[in-house]
Amino acid sequence: MRSYEKIARILRTDKDILRVIDKRMHEIVASRRDGHNNHNNILDRICEENDSRIESSLNILGVSERGARDIYSALIERIREDDIRLARLIHKESSGGPSGFQNMLNVAKEISGVTKGRFLKLEKAKELILKNPPNNILRFLGYKNAQELLEKEDIYEIFAGLRFMEDGKWLNDVFFKPYEELTPDDFEERDIRAKVLSDKWVVAAEQFLKKKYHNLSHLKELGFVFVIPIEVNVPGATLRDFSLSLHYLHEVKFYSDLFEKYAALPDFANKFTAGLRGDVIDVRPGDDELGKTWMIIQRYLAKDDEYDWRLFYPHVNPEAVHWAKAENDMSALSKRFGLGFEFWEGLGPVGNFFKEESGAEVLVSFNFLDTAMSLFQEKEMVKYLYHHQEAMWNKVFSSFFGEEKMERMIIENFDRGIINLT
Repeated sequence: MRSYEKIARILRTDKDILRVIDKRMHEIVASRRDGHNNHNNILDRICEENDSRIESSLNILGVSERGARDIYSALIERIREDDIRLARLIHKESSGGPSGFQNMLNVAKEISGVTKGRFLKLEKAKELILKNPPNNILRFLGYKNAQELLEKEDIYEIFAGLRFMEDGKWLNDVFFKPYEELTPDDFEERDIRAKVLSDKWVVAAEQFLKKKYHNLSHLKELGFVFVIPIEVNVPGATLRDFSLSLHYLHEVKFYSDLFEKYAALPDFANKFTAGLRGDVIDVRPGDDELGKTWMIIQRYLAKDDEYDWRLFYPHVNPEAVHWAKAENDMSALSKRFGLGFEFWEGLGPVGNFFKEESGAEVLVSFNFLDTAMSLFQEKEMVKYLYHHQEAMWNKVFSSFFGEEKMERMIIENFDRGIINLT
């Protein structure tokens, strides 16, 4: 099987798409100055690296039987052991709870190196609350009006509460409407904040937690990463939460860079709100654009529809960029404390097909997050693959241009939703 056929099978797309991409990308890179000098046989080298990383990983894991179940079980067990080691380091005597979560956020912020960004001024955030008071929050906390709410509660926590207490339709149609009138002067540079919410929010967040499957979230416009202080006693929870906090920190900084770029543009507010919504274009480029045009997909569309056509068209995904940075951070932490997490570094796009006991071949992801989430959902027999597949799309693109150039191109073209290489 040729390299483009192998990669197409992993990506669940037509082999001719990868064949055309390979041909046209080579031509494009050869005609530009910003691609890799060594751009020949890219797909061959991706496959060779993929096979090599799988072989070395299985040797480290001590897997002699190469069946899908044996490999999947070994990866899951590795995550389970890594989670225990991280919990000992992060939580120490606290055994989770608010102090343990705050310690986790502090470590994540330090190891990520993410500090400042450009975010909505807090006074402007308070104006938005006064303009459209969040009635569910007011009733829940027992305040008679928005002014009293602002006097007695932290504005960061109020904005966090909006996400899990107020109706989604009200948020989109009412509360977020004034965002369309924001200007660059409504933003300022300040520290990114990472904090555990007060216990008072726990009860209100129960339904939110059922939808999100985790107790962390973030606010891009405020530069805020937060934890709802509910201890989740499930294997893999510490590793998942810590890596997710790293991911959110990098994502918040990424959007801060976008806001700064948009500040110089006349339609700042429209681009800002589109970025917050996670808009993804839904117009298929023509066949003659294949390989010349790459979509920017800023969400994991497979979570909503695993057959969304955009998943099979050439694209890059900033989410996978943030996860790659989080994995590098995990490795850096591991080297400092001897945790052994270096095993997962660079495995984001790694995976292949292996036989089940029935003889059928199934895709096994070596991606750190796919494995961590599979452990977390092990009782429900849920197996994750989409983080690996999105990382593979990024791998194909970055192999021609480099990772740093890919991220710059994503930021430069983010508002258009397409990178045009010609």
